[in-house]
Amino acid sequence: EIEKEVSSSVAKEMTVPVTPSLTSPMTIGDWMLTLLISGIPLVGLVMLFVWAFGENANANKANWAKATLLWMLIGLILGALFFALFLSAARTMYSR
Repeated sequence: EIEKEVSSSVAKEMTVPVTPSLTSPMTIGDWMLTLLISGIPLVGLVMLFVWAFGENANANKANWAKATLLWMLIGLILGALFFALFLSAARTMYSR
């Protein structure tokens, strides 16, 4: 019985407290406000970085912000590649 008490007290000490607000699901209102703020030019981009890499952001919002930033980076790279391809084709076409 003493072993059970000791092991249960050790288990209680080893558990890490989780803040419910950082891991609980976001409400529809939270998402509507998040999407509204992220849609504001420049402010939205700054907030995406804050939500993605800040310590006090909800886990759901942080993962969404990281995914959004990755999609933006992919779009930027693809846009630059298509622009370079178009520019190269235009130079070839008009150099004759």
